[in-house]
Amino acid sequence: MTIACFDLDGTITHRDTLFPLVLRILAQRPLRLLRLLGVLPAALRFLVDGDRAALKQALLRRTLRGMSRDVLLQFSREFVRDKIANDCFAEALATIRRHKEAGHYLVLMSASVDFYVPEFGRQLGFDHVISTGVRFDGEILDGTLTTANRRGEEKARCFRELVAARDDDAHTFAYGNAASDLPHLRLARFGILVNGSLAARRAAAALGVTAVDWV
Repeated sequence: MTIACFDLDGTITHRDTLFPLVLRILAQRPLRLLRLLGVLPAALRFLVDGDRAALKQALLRRTLRGMSRDVLLQFSREFVRDKIANDCFAEALATIRRHKEAGHYLVLMSASVDFYVPEFGRQLGFDHVISTGVRFDGEILDGTLTTANRRGEEKARCFRELVAARDDDAHTFAYGNAASDLPHLRLARFGILVNGSLAARRAAAALGVTAVDWV
């Protein structure tokens, strides 16, 4: 068993995906862009406490709360299709393809939320997706997070759980782009930091994680 685990934002795609998706949805009715003003208090708190989960939850609850699952899925399908066509690293797509052709078990693991990350998994041919959970009331988005933010040590916990559930002796590859990915990259037999900052590269070298550049 060989497992290949990929981060999404900044590893497969050139940049983050959640905020651009929110903007695309709001722009369909421009007056809805005013809802972003409601996120400002959480953004200011984030500058003080660095709580990404709280900021993410505030963004979703202030901007998309009340939207139906079907509408979000429709936007997500179009958004993901556009991102894969125009905003992904070519070497990321080629690496995913090589792992798939080799018969490896492909896992997409992202801190972004689960009403659209699985669509990236579906369109890119992943076998399994792990992402931050978000609450729906029936078919209507509430926006409250239902899991820990899948980032940093939480991502490492998910990675350990994934490997234990599949095969403790599995060969593992893990790809990520940020210092926050190093806790799980160091757990993989082949941990690869993609396009990391200078500080992240230095930290990766100290942990035995390979640094590469993708275009």
